[in-house]
Amino acid sequence: MSSLFTPLTLRSLQIPNRVWMSPMCMYSAAPEGPDTGAPTDFHLTHLASRAAGGAGLVMAEATGVRPDGRISPWDLGLWNDRQQEAFTRITEAITAHGAVPAIQLAHAGRKASVDKPWLSDRYLTEDENGWQPVAPSPVAYDGLAVPHELTVEEIQQLVGDFADSARRALAAGFQVVDVHGAHGYLINSFLSPASNHRTDAYGGSFENRIRFALEVVDAVRAVWPEDLPVFFRTSATDWLTENPEDEREGWTGEDTVRLAKELHAHGVDLVDVSTGGMVRDAKIVAGPNYQVPFADQARNQAGIPTATVGIITEPQQAEDIITGGQADAVFLGRELLRNPYWAQHAALTLGAEPTWPDQYAYAVKRRKH
Repeated sequence: MSSLFTPLTLRSLQIPNRVWMSPMCMYSAAPEGPDTGAPTDFHLTHLASRAAGGAGLVMAEATGVRPDGRISPWDLGLWNDRQQEAFTRITEAITAHGAVPAIQLAHAGRKASVDKPWLSDRYLTEDENGWQPVAPSPVAYDGLAVPHELTVEEIQQLVGDFADSARRALAAGFQVVDVHGAHGYLINSFLSPASNHRTDAYGGSFENRIRFALEVVDAVRAVWPEDLPVFFRTSATDWLTENPEDEREGWTGEDTVRLAKELHAHGVDLVDVSTGGMVRDAKIVAGPNYQVPFADQARNQAGIPTATVGIITEPQQAEDIITGGQADAVFLGRELLRNPYWAQHAALTLGAEPTWPDQYAYAVKRRKH
């Protein structure tokens, strides 16, 4: 039997296979008015079609826990009743196709308030539905605005905002919540010495820099059911320290192992391992499986289940990652944009049974050539 198409049980939740849909921003929500941040018919079609396509877990894009937590004015949010209600029909559609509905809760921090990437990706001012970003330190992401340095009181409010959004996610029908601690966004910017220059209890030492992440995890875990899993997405490296030509100090794979052990102790069930996003000019040599070693390292040194990402495009490639014990699941992003039914075709390739919807299976299975 294919390892990729065996179930994975986390707490009491059984996820039917190890092919999962990555959270990918679609920049398609209303930027203002009563429907600000609420998912639309586009999001319903986008997410439900990947569930019909055989993905075992379908994760909604990075969803702002408050208005200034969105990456762009067109991102999803989950801070009010209207958004929560709109998400409910999406979780129902994902579940109806046999997949697990998941959501990534996020705050974009110093990388917030930007234009759609296919337009300009530039900083948007308040006159353009933008806002001032916030961060642990007033250190700008290259080309964007200098962020407001958060006070301790503001940090504690943010911890509460993550918990409030988690409560809403549960009420909307999600079965997995993923805390976004990667790609240079708010939590990641606390973790990395490249962006966190604080001298109080939230900066300086490793223990201080991970404090905010653990406080968010604790707050989310406290409102999330004991029998359902919590994920944490991390950037395993900033790609700075590993580069001998770069004098900047960054977050490393070894740091991720230390963090993963703490996350596990605080009730996180799986670490979703990505890399990068802290600085624009990091030197990254990307290629198939280039991030898999970091998931492998966290899984086998920290003793926590992991998922991996990054240029995973072929069924046998994904199968080998799972059978080799490098990760417990694979998240597919752009490959699922190209082919929403990747998982169904991969099942056929690997000798597993596809899970076509009945409406499709009748025709698909009758085809002889």
